[in-house]
Amino acid sequence: MFSLPPPSWSEDPQKISRGPETQIQGGRAHWGAASLGERSKSVALRRVCGCCGALRPRYKRLVDNIFPEDPEDGLVKTNMEKLTFYALSAPEKLDRIGAYLSERLIRDVSRHRYGYVCIAMEALDQLLMACHCQSINLFVESFLKMVAKLLESEKPNLQILGTNSFVKFANIEEDTPSYHRSYDFFVSRFSEMCHSSHDDLEIRTKIRMSGIKGLQGVVRKTVNDELQANIWDPQHMDKIVPSLLFNLQHVEEAESRSPSPLQATEKEKESPTELAERCLRELLGRAAYGNIKNAIKPVLIHLDNHSLWEPKIFATRCFRIIMYSIQPQHSHLVIQQLLGHLDANSKSAATVRAGIVEVLSEAAVIAASGSVGPTVLEVFNTLLRQLRLSIDYALTGSYDCTAGVSTKIIKEHEERMFQEAVIKTIGSFASTLPTYQQSEVMVFIMNKVPLPSSQQSIEAGKAGENRNRLTQIMLLKSLLQVSVGFQCSNMLTALPSAFLDRLLSSALMEDAEIRLFVLEILISFIDRHGNRQKFATISTISDISVLKLKVEKCSRQDTVFMKKHGQQLYRHIYLICKEESNVQAHYEALYSMLMLVSIELANEEVVVDLIRLVLAVQEIAQINEDNLTAYNRCALFALGAAYLNLISQLITVPTFCQHIHEVIQMRQKEAPYLLPEDVFVERPRLSKSLDRLGPEVFFWQSKISEVLGGSGYNSDRLSTPYVPQLTDEDRLSKRKSIGETISLQRAPAEEITYETLKKAIVDSVAVEEQERERRRQVVEKFQKAPFEEIAAHCGARATLLQSKLNQIFEITIRPPPSPSGTITAAYGQPQNHSIPVYEMKFPDLCVY
Repeated sequence: MFSLPPPSWSEDPQKISRGPETQIQGGRAHWGAASLGERSKSVALRRVCGCCGALRPRYKRLVDNIFPEDPEDGLVKTNMEKLTFYALSAPEKLDRIGAYLSERLIRDVSRHRYGYVCIAMEALDQLLMACHCQSINLFVESFLKMVAKLLESEKPNLQILGTNSFVKFANIEEDTPSYHRSYDFFVSRFSEMCHSSHDDLEIRTKIRMSGIKGLQGVVRKTVNDELQANIWDPQHMDKIVPSLLFNLQHVEEAESRSPSPLQATEKEKESPTELAERCLRELLGRAAYGNIKNAIKPVLIHLDNHSLWEPKIFATRCFRIIMYSIQPQHSHLVIQQLLGHLDANSKSAATVRAGIVEVLSEAAVIAASGSVGPTVLEVFNTLLRQLRLSIDYALTGSYDCTAGVSTKIIKEHEERMFQEAVIKTIGSFASTLPTYQQSEVMVFIMNKVPLPSSQQSIEAGKAGENRNRLTQIMLLKSLLQVSVGFQCSNMLTALPSAFLDRLLSSALMEDAEIRLFVLEILISFIDRHGNRQKFATISTISDISVLKLKVEKCSRQDTVFMKKHGQQLYRHIYLICKEESNVQAHYEALYSMLMLVSIELANEEVVVDLIRLVLAVQEIAQINEDNLTAYNRCALFALGAAYLNLISQLITVPTFCQHIHEVIQMRQKEAPYLLPEDVFVERPRLSKSLDRLGPEVFFWQSKISEVLGGSGYNSDRLSTPYVPQLTDEDRLSKRKSIGETISLQRAPAEEITYETLKKAIVDSVAVEEQERERRRQVVEKFQKAPFEEIAAHCGARATLLQSKLNQIFEITIRPPPSPSGTITAAYGQPQNHSIPVYEMKFPDLCVY
């Protein structure tokens, strides 16, 4: 027998340590040629072992035959075909073939014989593609062991070679499940490759792309197989997702991304950024309902750790990818995660919170309508809570809401920026909701507004007053954002009475900014045809057709709404006009409000009431009982002139138009400071002699009622001056502060003494005793009294009820009137007789 020398007897130690360099071109590895001496020694070794070849197992001989003498010649294809045929014919030998190939590969790697390493991996790939038998699992174990050996190498080319083989394996659909296979090492190693920091840019890019492809292969191999390792576990997601985000983040700043993959260049398609994005989209697209949380949480942590919320560009891009990749019915889970993260960062810097809120706004817009699930009010509750906290931070300068305790410097302008971001997000999120949910959201927001007339908690003192004022303004801004996108056909159901009462109650606040917000909100509700901008400026135009108004007939629902809430609206408009702190914006909003009500909600009765209201506003400026300034008085005169000018052209009564036109012409000659063209300008031209104006410059109620009464309008109602019905709420409209309002509303407390408490207890006990005795008597009567007595008692009550009903019917239901007179009914009420028409006697003037 021949004794074989050690395998390394012919190896040069220096050559082993260095190893030949490798280059991968076009998917085929070209290894540096070994030295001539090394080849001759290898051939000599084969000849020595040749006499013992017949004693070795056949699968080993077949495996050895696929390796050429010169590794540059590549895999021996004919021998490879023989090996494949043998593996298919004897599948029980497949695991031994894999083990032997693994043994050879490990030996070749340790000896730096990289040419044979490449040949071994090529053979393994072909065997994997060809064999799908019951024993494939054992062969796969050997294959994964060899891939892991290549990935552990420090040589970039070996890492890339192992990754490519793993990707091919990942695309194979196995016929038999594997219960014990683990991919923990591959997830960790591929994630490490995604973060490669190799000095050579080209090599670094190749390693990172290999790492991304490897992670993609792991996901494809495990995500749909319940028997495989659960790739959605946090231990795996915490490695996979940050690795993909790291490559998404490190994009060349000089290059701008193409808007669509079709327009991207070939270079960009092959970049780690594009590959990472595709892998992330594929991962999220495969996520089921229960896996969304584990996939989104690492994204939030990555953005926190790398401070990527403040520029918000990358964070917005990430969540756009997420929202477009996940299944639409899971969108609300992402929004829930963002809301929870916002709460967790409630004491972070305002710029960080603003970034989270703006990302939330983008995600809400992308989310399909109605897919937010049952968490609609939870979303708005969280945003409004953050808004309230931001107000507290700005006022106290501390994240603990106690002045002087915070260690962080809170910048007020940053908090203001965060508040605007929250308001914008509320509006964008509400715009995705159906109409009925928008209505619920508006009621929810309005109930959060602190009002003195409600049960809402109001803080006293100067600091509490500032906090309440800022809260009111921010909540009304939020409500305005929601109302801008609100479209409804039925005002009666869209604006419940409780909501409208609270909203109009805010209009009576002395704060001018709050009043303006209320007017803008009401205008957004009423304007359903986009006419708002056509009344942006107050003027007396001579031809209304240039405005191109969209006018539709008032619906029955709108008529009912005005009958129910019209007087309430008129009263608040009237009281707002009396406020001294009004500026041009208020009068423009009032003008728009009056015109939109006339166009959207008006019938003849509403038009008459609006004309009476405007004449009453003119009287406010004319009499000046509230000591208004010259500007306020001139503005009210101009407001009335502009409204009556347009309404006269809308109802097209010639005599009415003539009267309005004459008064406006007289004002142009005698008192131009009573017209909007002179008042609502940058430098208004006013007059201090408003108390000495002649009657010809005023609109007179008697004249208007006369000309409109002749055209079929209700002259009696027109001739009646408008007087608002003041309520307790209106009497509080002149409040100077919320604290004064609270003191006005608080009733004088009754002095509570011992005698008072004793009397209340004794009285309550006596009342309870009387009620208990009455109940006992009723029960005893029905238990012991004879049936006839009980029946007679109930019959008497029924007879009395019937008699009362007959009287009511007799009063309310009468037959048609008749000219022949009346007769007396049984109950003493006059009853009309109906006579046939042919028997009626008509006066001579009525017969022809």
